Amino acid sequence: MKKSSDDRQRGASIALVERDTGLSKDTLRVWERRYGFPAPDRDANGERVYPHDQVVKLRLLRRLMDGGCRPGKIVPMGMDELNALAGEVAARRQVAGVPDSVPDPEIAEFIDLLRRHQTGALAQSMSTAVLKRGLEQFVIDVAAPLCAAVGEAWARGEIRVFEEHIFTEQLTHVMRTALGSVRRSVPDPESTQDRPRVVLTTFPQEQHALGLLMAEVLLALHGCTCVSLGVQTPLPDIVMAADAQRADIVALSFSMCMSPSQAVDGLLSLRGQLAAEAEIWVGGHCQALGKRGLSGADGIHAIPELTGIAAAVAAWRERHPGKAPGLSGR
Repeated sequence: MKKSSDDRQRGASIALVERDTGLSKDTLRVWERRYGFPAPDRDANGERVYPHDQVVKLRLLRRLMDGGCRPGKIVPMGMDELNALAGEVAARRQVAGVPDSVPDPEIAEFIDLLRRHQTGALAQSMSTAVLKRGLEQFVIDVAAPLCAAVGEAWARGEIRVFEEHIFTEQLTHVMRTALGSVRRSVPDPESTQDRPRVVLTTFPQEQHALGLLMAEVLLALHGCTCVSLGVQTPLPDIVMAADAQRADIVALSFSMCMSPSQAVDGLLSLRGQLAAEAEIWVGGHCQALGKRGLSGADGIHAIPELTGIAAAVAAWRERHPGKAPGLSGR
């Protein structure tokens, strides 16, 4: 059922704006205090309500941030300036050789199925690709570039929010189904087998789950015992879970939307609360990875690309030769 003009005028809740734009609630509140935008109305209960025109601007701001623009520069701009800047960013990407379309035919076919709303065919095609390539190569060669392609198409306005959500749900289902065939039941934490033991999650400000799931798949394929907490786990709960599971590694995923300062502060705080022998592995595209302040932190390892997971697991086992891995889950 279509929304009435009154519904549009009332606007969207902060939770809906977060899901629509990919900008966290914390980010929206910080911008409101720091820049005076967004400037939401309030409903009868005093909750924030964002008018439609502000949501449109927030979507554009997210697209520009994905293109490398800094919030302090772009948030105060008007829509005319932002649209002009978006054109400049697109032109720079073209000069730099960043493709505006997806050249790989297989990826292009998935995108086409998504645009034509062929949900069943999309899921079936991805499942077939898993069988054809094997799960590890599917994640590296198909899932990761497909996620990037869908994100770029969304940023250009070629894919709508609900279509991106459909894609996320279908890919999640395909990977979780495949993961079920290689994952063993979680063993007794007292066991010395199936090492390293990895707890996976994201910080409360990070809601993107696909990167975390892809990392879980690859870790499981390389004989690790994985316990996923899902996304947006409070830091004290991460520490308690790591202790309860006797985790060798806490693996965290970050997207480009994660505030670098929040990522660095959270990682350093987590490092101070975990057992000394537990490592922290961080992956994704947050600008904080490899930043000053993390480089000297003992036990924090940045793995920006999924292809680096196999080597990272092998290196961990070399550092801990007395902890026998169980590899039957490959």
